[in-house]
Amino acid sequence: MEPFAEYEQHDAVELGRLVATGAVHPRELIEAAAVRIRDVEPRVNALVSSQLGSAREAANRPPTPGPFTGVPTLIKELTMEDGARVSFGSVFFRDYVADVTPEFRSRIDRAGFIAVGRTNVPEFGLLPTTEPALWGPTRNPWNLEHSAGGSSGGAAAAVAAGIVPLAHGSDGGGSIRIPASTCGVFGLKPSRGRNPRRPAATPDYLSVELALTRSVRDSAVLLDAVAGPVPGDQYWAPPPPMSFAEAAATDPEPLTVAFSLEDARGNPVHPDCARAVVDTAHLLEDLGHNVEEAAPPIDGDQMAEAFVQVWASLASGAFQIILDAATEYRVVRTLRARIGDWRTMKLIARLDQRKTGISPFEPFTWALANRARHRTPAELDLARRNLQQIAHRTGAFLETYDAFLTPVLGAPPMRLGEIDQTKPWDELIEQLYRYVAFTPLANFSGMPAMSVPLHWNAQGLPIGSHFLGRFGDETTLYRLAGQLERARGWWDRRPAIALR
Repeated sequence: MEPFAEYEQHDAVELGRLVATGAVHPRELIEAAAVRIRDVEPRVNALVSSQLGSAREAANRPPTPGPFTGVPTLIKELTMEDGARVSFGSVFFRDYVADVTPEFRSRIDRAGFIAVGRTNVPEFGLLPTTEPALWGPTRNPWNLEHSAGGSSGGAAAAVAAGIVPLAHGSDGGGSIRIPASTCGVFGLKPSRGRNPRRPAATPDYLSVELALTRSVRDSAVLLDAVAGPVPGDQYWAPPPPMSFAEAAATDPEPLTVAFSLEDARGNPVHPDCARAVVDTAHLLEDLGHNVEEAAPPIDGDQMAEAFVQVWASLASGAFQIILDAATEYRVVRTLRARIGDWRTMKLIARLDQRKTGISPFEPFTWALANRARHRTPAELDLARRNLQQIAHRTGAFLETYDAFLTPVLGAPPMRLGEIDQTKPWDELIEQLYRYVAFTPLANFSGMPAMSVPLHWNAQGLPIGSHFLGRFGDETTLYRLAGQLERARGWWDRRPAIALR
């Protein structure tokens, strides 16, 4: 069957409507995605695997009713699927086959989507750039020498390059919003508890899932389709006053929006990023909103240090899972008893490296795990309490303001290789602090936040505008995003690589 010629002219909602009305067959959409994968993927490296064979089979079966019936999508490589190889971006897990499918992943299928592949990620999603040793770097469609961001870098690049109109993403420290900003697409991180967490891969509850999209309504309609907890979920977000799709189509009443051009440590951002925020503030005023320069009372140094401690516990947790899984081997049990967990893990890594010639874990992963093992449980608990105090201060601040506008990142999209994991720890972590200063607040507070693609710098690189909202109030963010999209739409702004 021939590909659908108008594939890239429509968002996912419209493509689903065309399938539902019989105007387009799902196979036409799969073939259109296949053409884009063939033409674009070798240059961008957004995918780690193709599922076109199973997608074609699915497209020939009776379609699943839903708002996205028959629409191609991509799944992030951090998400498990029963029977699928899932590497988590790690050399060590190159041959791992998952034995469970999370509820959120199943809801994507029930919304009507057909997965055509899996997207590239940094190892375990730990860095804000997608350059894993296992799969190689994902390149920014706007400039192939620059990073697509992370950890949903492959997803954002695929959407920006026109492979799919919507790609699954997750966000544990900015991992939807960072690549949305660097790739010039829309990305919203929902409130904690808005979406299901079964099974919970980690107990931290930093990460939530949704998508990278070209249109605001795609994100909103998807959240309507997948939202809702399951029994046993620890957190639950209050139901919205209207559907998110309705919110995206409805202008908000005049809002009071705070903005800041400095990060919480008092560091100024790159002039391009500051310019984007000022320009967005003027646009908000033109739309009738009240804009004031203000920021929540946050100790930025305390926040940065505490968040890194929590982040380090995730890397350490991954090592602990590996060791626990390996206890079926008597030799591993013996080694752990005699030489301890850390030295046993080092030995396992050396043995694995003999098979591939490549270190099974990247330097930043080792550094984080090593940092965690030198911290006591009491120190980790204190870090979490400090973050909770900051969340409370931010929540109180947002009782006065409807949203908080900042840059997404401290600088425009970095060049590939600019985040060098072999740097000394203090130098590397300071670079990351300055680059990813604004996004983690939404994760540990549980508040919703979004990156809206409203600005491009003189070099043609996208720079998103970041909005943090009140807990449970994605409605206001979607209403504002929809209004900004109607006022200064970005739909027709495409990277050259996406144009035929």
